[in-house]
Amino acid sequence: MAAATAQKINERFQSFVHGLNDRYEPHVRQHLAKVYMVLGSTAAATTVGALCQMRGFLDLGVLAALGTLFLVLGLHFYKDNGKNYRTRLTMLYAFGFLSGQTMGPLLGYVSHINPAIIITALTGTFVTFLSLSLAALLAEQGKYLFLGGILVSVVNTMALLSLFNMLFQSYIVQVTQLYVGVFVMAAFIVYDTQNIVQKCRHGNRDVVQHALDLFFDVLSMFRRLLIILTQKLKPFMV
Repeated sequence: MAAATAQKINERFQSFVHGLNDRYEPHVRQHLAKVYMVLGSTAAATTVGALCQMRGFLDLGVLAALGTLFLVLGLHFYKDNGKNYRTRLTMLYAFGFLSGQTMGPLLGYVSHINPAIIITALTGTFVTFLSLSLAALLAEQGKYLFLGGILVSVVNTMALLSLFNMLFQSYIVQVTQLYVGVFVMAAFIVYDTQNIVQKCRHGNRDVVQHALDLFFDVLSMFRRLLIILTQKLKPFMV
């Protein structure tokens, strides 16, 4: 029984792999593989940064936030020229590490309430990212690229609401933004995945920038899930 189940799973996996091979050119598959590898290693750098802050080994405080801003701007203006890959990759890893430093206080607070929240948020983020990435890759090519303009408009609207909410301090607005933000980041995962494929086919193979785009999506979703799950649990802790 177990052998038959394993065989079915293997057959479905092989069918899935063959489907991707038929759908995407070799250079696109290689590019996506590199992007996901860099994304994973950037997430690892973020984990190290967060652990260093939480354990008191290194806490850069405000400098970490300023560093993330500086590195994002640096990656934006220091474009890929085919010769600066390692430099830009180092900048991306540094950005991931400093992002972990900025996440440290929130993670420390959540772990004090219930460490299981972090595991739940990580699992939810990973499963959501994997599912939506596969959905985007298996969907009709370019089907979700229309989402780009809509998502930018929603993000701009949310930013304006955040500014106004600094004055009015509305709990409803804050909670609404958290939940809407999760769906927006989910939509960005789908959009960015298809956009990366489209750019690769048009000659843009900037692995670092493409990994950064997906990293923003993943980190933003994880942060929001952490806050949502913590808020749900706190009333029962009081």
